[in-house]
Amino acid sequence: MESILVQNLYKIYKEGPVETVALHGANLSVQPGEFVAIAGRSGAGKSTLLSLMGGLSTPSAGQVIIDGADLSHMGEGERAAFRRAKIGIVYQMDNLIPFLTAQENVMLPLQIAGDKHASGRAMELLEEVGLKERIGHKPAQLSGGERQRVAIAVALANAPSLLLADELTGELDTATADRVMDLLNTLNASHKLTLVVVTHNKSVAGRAHRQVKITDGQLLEREVAYA
Repeated sequence: MESILVQNLYKIYKEGPVETVALHGANLSVQPGEFVAIAGRSGAGKSTLLSLMGGLSTPSAGQVIIDGADLSHMGEGERAAFRRAKIGIVYQMDNLIPFLTAQENVMLPLQIAGDKHASGRAMELLEEVGLKERIGHKPAQLSGGERQRVAIAVALANAPSLLLADELTGELDTATADRVMDLLNTLNASHKLTLVVVTHNKSVAGRAHRQVKITDGQLLEREVAYA
C-alpha cells in the first residue's frame, strides 16, 4: 500500500468572479519510506499540494489518500485527528512558540496527546536532532538551523509515518541547509520515515531518492525544474 496516493487532484481558489486553478489533475504515488522532492518554480502549486497532503485543506476534486485513508472525505475534525497521529509538517518559518524553550516546544504536542512522559520524550528527540545542549534555550537564543531542527523534533513528537517539509531550508545559508538535509536523510533511513520535501532549490531536491517536477499545477515524474 502506498504511503501517499494523489489521484486526479484539483484545487481551485475563488475570489469574487476570479478563479485560480492551483492544481490541475495532479497524480502522485509515494511508497513507504521513500524520500521524494517536489520541485518547481514559485507559484507552481507546491505549497498547495503539500497543504492537501497534510490535510490542512480539502481538494476541489480528486483524492488524497494517506496510508489507505482518504482525507478528501474527512471532516475538519477527522483530518486534524489523523494529522496528529500520522503526519508531521515542517515549514520554511519554524513556527515555534517564542516564549517556550526548545524542550517545551517539543513537549507541547506530546502533552496535547496525553503523553505522561512528554518531558523525557522531548529530550530524546532534541538529542536525536543534535540539540541536547540547547534544550533550555528559547527560539530567539537559537540559530536559524537550530530552530529548524527544533521544528523537526516537534514534527516528529507523535511518531508520524509521514513527514512533509515546505521550503524548510529557504531561510538558511548553504552550509546550514546542508546540515538540516543531512539530518532529514538520517531520519529517513533510521526511522523508515516517508518524507516529502517541496523546494525550488536544486541542491535540496538532489538529496531525495526521487524528484518530481510540478508545473502549472501538474506533476511530471523524473523531471525537475527550478526557479
